[in-house]
Amino acid sequence: MKAFLPPTSYDYVTVHKVQGDDVRAASDVLAAEEPLEIRVGYGPAGQREHRTLSITMRTPGHDFELAAGFLFTEGIIRSRADLQGVLYCPDVEKEEERENVVRAELAPTALPDLPRLERHFYTSSSCGVCGKTSIEAVHAASCPVLPTAGPHVAARVIHALPERQREAQELFEQTGGLHAAALFSPAGELLLLREDVGRHNALDKVIGAALFQDLLPLHDAVLLVSGRASFELVQKAAVAGIPVMAAVGAPSSLAVSAARNFGMTLCGFVRQQRFNIYCHEWRILGEEVRR
Repeated sequence: MKAFLPPTSYDYVTVHKVQGDDVRAASDVLAAEEPLEIRVGYGPAGQREHRTLSITMRTPGHDFELAAGFLFTEGIIRSRADLQGVLYCPDVEKEEERENVVRAELAPTALPDLPRLERHFYTSSSCGVCGKTSIEAVHAASCPVLPTAGPHVAARVIHALPERQREAQELFEQTGGLHAAALFSPAGELLLLREDVGRHNALDKVIGAALFQDLLPLHDAVLLVSGRASFELVQKAAVAGIPVMAAVGAPSSLAVSAARNFGMTLCGFVRQQRFNIYCHEWRILGEEVRR
């Protein structure tokens, strides 16, 4: 399922290709990386307030989904009804900021958690966030209870996911420099895919798209991420209600601990017809191995 990619998602440059002693000039395609400032508007009519929530480096495209997914996975909104709309800010000072600043307008009845708005959003595993505190914070943010009766996914389906994801990665095929997050059915049917230079952005875009399509919680979905499985990706998947997460790379220890606590099946090193299951393996191997 290939999505429309605006011209701003990539850029052409001239490079010098070296092979042995041979050097030649050639055109190459790079994935674009630009900052996106996410602002939020909230409050009753006539008393609206606006503030900046986050600035993230992303690949332009699907910016409204990125903002919506970010708001949802960070607990600022709890449902589609809390979000009135997302728009590019018309009041930016510089022309180059025109499509790099978005504002999410919350419904007048939405009551955002002001301390949560004011805190610094963590964007990497090296930010110093305490693991235990972080897991408890996700539970406190009304994280959906993951289903305990399924879904059940055959091992052959997990084996096939990376190739199906790669076939649908239009921008990766051009640049070779993008992460992807993809949602599949338990039978392996591709449902949604988004690409970005940032792993967390790709997942926020997928979750934002699901939010706009009223698909949340994603209790019957399998998530595949193209890189490693970090705590941040596991917690975002948990907030969206995703019961099975697979990664092409390795999980971190905190990611495994979080998945175990959330009741999520977590697979890693999904490549070359092999993978590891780190917790809640019964969804893959069958009910008889339930712990």
